[in-house]
Amino acid sequence: MAISTISTNLGQDQEIWNSLKQAIAKSYGFQRWQEENTLETNIDDQVKQYLRSTLETLAY
Repeated sequence: MAISTISTNLGQDQEIWNSLKQAIAKSYGFQRWQEENTLETNIDDQVKQYLRSTLETLAY
């Protein structure tokens, strides 16, 4: 039963991440960041890098 719960949580987490990733990718801030940071990686990695960069800026 514990494995079923973990699998369900992982599936839900993946759904949340996909929705969040899509929302971020559509945002003006991300699109502008993308123009300034031409990375040859997939959208998943780009969003992660964008979030990391944004959090570093806010923490500074």
